[in-house]
Amino acid sequence: MKQEFHPTDMDCDVRIDKYLATLCPDLSRSYIQRLLKSGKVLVNGRSVKASYVVCEDDCIELEAPQAVEPEIEAEPMDLDILYEDKDIILINKPKGMVVHPAAGHYSHTLVNGLMYHCRDQLSGINGVMRPGIVHRIDMDTTGVLIACKNDRAHNSIAAQLKEHSITRRYQAIVHGVIKEDGGTINAPIGRHPTQRKRMSINYDKGREAVTHYKVLKRFSHYTYVECRLETGRTHQIRVHMASIHHPLLGDQIYGPSRCPIPGLQGQTLHAGILGIIHPETGEKMEFCAPLPDYFEGLLKIL
Repeated sequence: MKQEFHPTDMDCDVRIDKYLATLCPDLSRSYIQRLLKSGKVLVNGRSVKASYVVCEDDCIELEAPQAVEPEIEAEPMDLDILYEDKDIILINKPKGMVVHPAAGHYSHTLVNGLMYHCRDQLSGINGVMRPGIVHRIDMDTTGVLIACKNDRAHNSIAAQLKEHSITRRYQAIVHGVIKEDGGTINAPIGRHPTQRKRMSINYDKGREAVTHYKVLKRFSHYTYVECRLETGRTHQIRVHMASIHHPLLGDQIYGPSRCPIPGLQGQTLHAGILGIIHPETGEKMEFCAPLPDYFEGLLKIL
């Protein structure tokens, strides 16, 4: 895939690897540096180093090899199945499990387990890397996740997600003591302007994001809350709670860099309830996943 870029005066005095990483969010800066080394990036017809500083009216040509999707293998797994029929399957995802294959995680994902359990009965709308997957939750978030066994069910659930008619309630432990009993955070979320793996509040380019929260219990330094999502943006609860100065306990991306609880891996966030309209019967259904042991233990400690 070949792309061409023409920097303006606003882009001057920036290293070419940083410039291209900003314009090509799907490519990491280290990958762009490898392309530069291999001569896949030309400036005015000549190869340059990653340290090259772009100039106004440069003609930059980038040729990235076409990505080849690896073959995803079915793996036997002990899935915690909350509900299953011919159209959908609801899983209680454990902490540390990646939902679908991606760079660095092509095995031991939920998709690998679903492919083994469901055989060839998974929707194909999202391609070979995400069969059956309509939505996802972060690796260290636990709880209810739905997968679809056919395209008709997939389209139905996707439409419900788009219309914000699906019920999604999460439990979380956040830093600090929230004084009010609850509230609503309405702030658009988009990709962080300089850190590709982070999201942030972005009123210019962000997408609508609404989170309702209520206090379940207060501790001396923390608060146990329930969050109800109206929208489903990447890292939505994590970004929104951090924006009101109550980041999630254990979240070292949006909260303190050092976790105050020894041994805690990742954010304390649990997708407790998922409510849908069944794509075949039209019946309103609600599924609940109990708090994981580590979360219950934290509440007792606090």
